[in-house]
Amino acid sequence: MKIIVLVKEVPDTFGERKLDLETGLADRAASEAVLDEISERALEVALAYADSSGDAEVIIISMAPERAAATIRKGLAMGAASAVHVADPGLAGADLGLTARTLAAAIRRTGFDLVITGNLSTDGSGGVLPAMLAELLEVPNATALSSVEIAADSVSGTRSSDDGDQRVSAPLPAVISITEALPDARFPNFKGIMAAKKKPFETLSAADLDIEATDVSVPASIMTAIAEKPPRSAGVKITDEGDGGTKIAEYLIENRLV
Repeated sequence: MKIIVLVKEVPDTFGERKLDLETGLADRAASEAVLDEISERALEVALAYADSSGDAEVIIISMAPERAAATIRKGLAMGAASAVHVADPGLAGADLGLTARTLAAAIRRTGFDLVITGNLSTDGSGGVLPAMLAELLEVPNATALSSVEIAADSVSGTRSSDDGDQRVSAPLPAVISITEALPDARFPNFKGIMAAKKKPFETLSAADLDIEATDVSVPASIMTAIAEKPPRSAGVKITDEGDGGTKIAEYLIENRLV
């Protein structure tokens, strides 16, 4: 079985996160770049199945600038067999549509039985990429799974909501997305880090994937305006002079908080 795991380099969630006011893109120099935690959990799902089945090949695919190669290699150190890195300056700032078309082309080129992604990245938080990929690849899609069971010809899992749990399943090939309810990822050990240096690592451009220049230069959506987040204003201070409860109630009603 060939399992594709999509991974993404993102700004560290514990660092400062800012937008570049000139480009409207994330200022990725403002904090350390790391492998997204939800990507690591998706990779752990694939690696756990590979460990138990013994016949699964896990391949990671990422669309990111060239500098992200070191971050992507962490996935190889964790245990993935190979990596495909789509790196093209023309893809900088790609919208979700262009990103989906590019990743779908890379997945199709590599071949797959199952694609595993996180439900949404911690930087863009779009949350629609898994469904877009399934549509482009013309395969079933099971989203936001809090548990996953992979079989030789199918994948199933649980989707949790406020109203209860749903059991869903799909025949392979398929695309699934997972939530943070799945287990934490394993840490790369020294042996894995050394082995990662020798594992196949392919770098592709948009042209290698037959992504037309017009697709790159004219995305389906563009940023029209951006403004810095305003500073937080001082809160309202209520002094209790015997009518504190009334003042609080009036404040809550005025701000539609009750």
